[in-house]
Amino acid sequence: MNPRGFDPKAVAGKYPAPDRHVQVLVIGAGPAGIAAALAAALAGEQVLLIDENPVAAGLMGLDTPLYYGGRYTGAVQAKARMVEQVVGAKPDLEAAIEAGVEVELGVYAWGTWVPGETLAALPGPVAGLADDEKSWMVGFERLILATGARDVVFAFPGWDRPGVMGARGLAALIDTYDAFAGRRLAILGSGDLALATALHALEKGLEVAALIEIEETAQGSADLIAQVVRAGVPILTHTVPVCANGGLNGVERLTVRDLVRGAEQTFDCDTVVQAVAVTPVIELLDVLGAARAMQPALGGHAPVSPDGVATSLPAVTLAGDVAGIAAHPRDSVAYQQAWMRALIAAADGDVVVCQCEEVTRDALLAVRQPTYLGPPSPGMVRRPLAGLLEDGPVNQDQIKRLTRACMGVCQARRCREQVALTLACASNQAAADIPLAGYRAPVRPLPLSVLAAWDEARDMAGNWDVWFGIPGQWVPYADVGTDRQALHEGIFGGDMHL
Repeated sequence: MNPRGFDPKAVAGKYPAPDRHVQVLVIGAGPAGIAAALAAALAGEQVLLIDENPVAAGLMGLDTPLYYGGRYTGAVQAKARMVEQVVGAKPDLEAAIEAGVEVELGVYAWGTWVPGETLAALPGPVAGLADDEKSWMVGFERLILATGARDVVFAFPGWDRPGVMGARGLAALIDTYDAFAGRRLAILGSGDLALATALHALEKGLEVAALIEIEETAQGSADLIAQVVRAGVPILTHTVPVCANGGLNGVERLTVRDLVRGAEQTFDCDTVVQAVAVTPVIELLDVLGAARAMQPALGGHAPVSPDGVATSLPAVTLAGDVAGIAAHPRDSVAYQQAWMRALIAAADGDVVVCQCEEVTRDALLAVRQPTYLGPPSPGMVRRPLAGLLEDGPVNQDQIKRLTRACMGVCQARRCREQVALTLACASNQAAADIPLAGYRAPVRPLPLSVLAAWDEARDMAGNWDVWFGIPGQWVPYADVGTDRQALHEGIFGGDMHL
């Protein structure tokens, strides 16, 4: 019984125990995750290492977790073959397994939680896991997040065609899956990410038509620039993409414009790789409630960590790129904003910035709902972004609710950063000052049939009707009417109707 009292209709005490319990749960089987799992196993701990690869073809079509751009072969449909590819692409897995690490592939982590003021009902730290058929809970004593980084994406005419993709998505299709369907690339960006992407593509026998850079000079390290130039790949500076054209199979050519002379040229290519920037995959960290902050030197919103390992939660540590990516010689977010300014100036406002919800740049800045919802109300017509700015700084969550930008099934992986960058440019703010758009678990777009597989306890199911629509719905029974009620209301920002 809760020492402050017991509410028979509350959820406290009714959560079932997790399906299993491990000492250490590692999420992400990249090099950093495998190394962390191996170290924990060698220290005598029971370790479960999970990785969502091989990702189901349906999720890849939603550009989750990476920006694959539809440029994969039919091989991704063969699950057994994909498992073999993943294992073969991660040779260190064998050493981890031999050391006693339990490895589960094709398993998604859709949420992670530790008990706290607003999660006091949990039986302990738990992670929500799922595969293509079911979901389950795993309890843990220590959690290591090795979720890596994902591509920052930019809209320009034709970017929604198959063949426009991200650098991390390309690397996954080449290295992890051996299922890349392209042959000739144009690469956006000239920092170390873009340069390394070009060199790796050449090593794999692919062609690179050019690197496209909006700045006056190439942005990466001198050594990588020299290697790309020696390979005969042109780096076009002061140049912006203006349109990716093609047919039924996607991109066939890319047209670019010289920002000084205005002259345009067109390259034959079947793939346009966006390699301007990547950003830490912090969704699970955010659901946990761990401290994070906008840190431009680390690629954007990143965990607050004194050493790149520890977090604000004692049970949670970091491994690898999720801690931040220091891969640009200057402020990465300012560089991203410079790209966005150039792209806005080069294209009409009818370019789509949110593919899932079909929100154009003009609709975003006019704060209009998608066209499929019909004409906007008179009130919305009178309140474009400029009008909202009269009330205070722009807030991406407010814009999301009004326009549905970032509310689609890709869960904003294609648009979260670029919508923030667009709002920053339009409001004459630094992109680093735009608050991160909110999201919640599940952090993967899983079918309801999978999430509904949870075996709900009878006494929990019996009282759902009283948990919604009342001011104290998230306040423990014993705290209602006491000084502690204000604590809970403060945590939720005063809005108890979620």
